[in-house]
Amino acid sequence: MLLTDQVVAKLAIPDGKSEHIVFDEKEPGFGIRLRAGGKRVWVCQYRAGGQQRRVTIDRVDNLSTAKAREKARALKAGVTLGADPQGERLAEKERAKTTVLHIVDAYLSFAERRVANGAMKPASLAATERYLRQHWAPLHATAAHALARKDIAAQLTEIATSNGPIAANRARAALSTAYGWAMREGLLETLQANPVTFTNKPADERHRDRVLSHGELREIWTQAGYGDFGRIVRLLLLTGQRREEVGAMARSELRLDKALWSLPPGRTKNGLAHDVPLAPAALAIVESVPEPDEETPRDLLFGTGEGSFSGWSRAKRDLETRIGDARAVAAEADGREPAPLPRWTLHDLRRTFATLATEELGVLPHVVEAILNHVSSAESGKKGVAGIYNRSKYAAEKRAALAAWADHLAAIVEGRFQ
Repeated sequence: MLLTDQVVAKLAIPDGKSEHIVFDEKEPGFGIRLRAGGKRVWVCQYRAGGQQRRVTIDRVDNLSTAKAREKARALKAGVTLGADPQGERLAEKERAKTTVLHIVDAYLSFAERRVANGAMKPASLAATERYLRQHWAPLHATAAHALARKDIAAQLTEIATSNGPIAANRARAALSTAYGWAMREGLLETLQANPVTFTNKPADERHRDRVLSHGELREIWTQAGYGDFGRIVRLLLLTGQRREEVGAMARSELRLDKALWSLPPGRTKNGLAHDVPLAPAALAIVESVPEPDEETPRDLLFGTGEGSFSGWSRAKRDLETRIGDARAVAAEADGREPAPLPRWTLHDLRRTFATLATEELGVLPHVVEAILNHVSSAESGKKGVAGIYNRSKYAAEKRAALAAWADHLAAIVEGRFQ
């Protein structure tokens, strides 16, 4: 039957059938499919890979017979050159079943195996899982093959706004790693490139060398507050340890009778056990943390539920707001314009401790390195008796240095040392 607009308008489904296809005698493979309920579409039938395929061109209401015939002719020309329109549509439907969440789940399962065999630290897995499950949750339902750079960039902006640019950097790195792994595993066979590649980093993390002044230390200590974040900030200043280590401090790591905090290998950046002597001021802060309810026991000192402290960016912004308010009050009293606190990070507290302990107290560099848990390559691999010796190495010197530093910091905060 030669299909024309007039012929098509009169076509109907034969009695007793739910579907009827009429092919055009002018263009082989081109036809119209009628379905019960009134749906009418143009179709094109062809063979590819030894199989007969049929692909929908468009709704009859959208294309005239002549235009639909032209499209069918173009489709068949593509098939001659190796295309398979219906096969591509089926493959796309199959690809759409693999979502971003599927990639996240698969990668985290792999990461858990790495933790089990010692190739990855539990803390690294916990951080990666947080970034992938929480920060990228709005994109979890997106087909993994279809995730676009603009979608990633938009979500990075959201993460940077709510959690800070450094957190956005970490989330970006976690997603990039997961996608790279999935591509190498063959989970994203047709993906040509990692979609995270060439997206902009929300923050520039070039090496910094900022050391806080005495006045800035005084402001930070004074305005830190007395909740979890305030305690953490003061412990960072008093111990010189990393924020992740202090934020996840556990009661089981503390030996209060010896004024000692012992971090197991899985909790340190270099994977080595580390003892931190607690000066009286640091010990007092630890002891000020309320005991958990008997009904909901918690080993972690800071944070809520089962997790360690979170919300770093917001807590730091609140601290900076308090410092800014205090500066404004002081400036108004002196009749001058208030100056903002120059940009700083929590890691600057660690660097400031190392610098001032060396320059103002004369603590020997190797003792400062021991406090910071920095070790030489020759020492880092020691096991057994040698490892135990290393852990206790400079124990007395570390305790004396941290006690002297606590006194020095108190003098700075109280204005007795300018």
